[in-house]
Amino acid sequence: MSLDHATVRRIASLARIRVEDHEVAALCHELNGILGWIEQLNEVDVSGVAPLTGATATAPAGGGLATGSAGGAGHRSMPMRADVVTDGGYPDKVLSNAPERIGDFYVVPKVVE
Repeated sequence: MSLDHATVRRIASLARIRVEDHEVAALCHELNGILGWIEQLNEVDVSGVAPLTGATATAPAGGGLATGSAGGAGHRSMPMRADVVTDGGYPDKVLSNAPERIGDFYVVPKVVE
């Protein structure tokens, strides 16, 4: 697929991006390069590769290793830490740059009547 100057102008209009006339040729070249990379990616054989639902592998119920159907390679799940407060307890330091405060709280202007 190759984009012409009119299509690039239309894409810019739809994206609400102002593109000057002297920038259209360079933008056209860049977008055609991106589309070329996408065409190369479409040529890769991905048969037998299981789709991912996230960036990290998940452990099956009960913990242990999850084995994928593609090659049987095992992946450990990401370790999760406890959700506890590990910082804080010094409100004077946190509020030192506040323009106005009451006790341990920021004072902000009222925006809703």
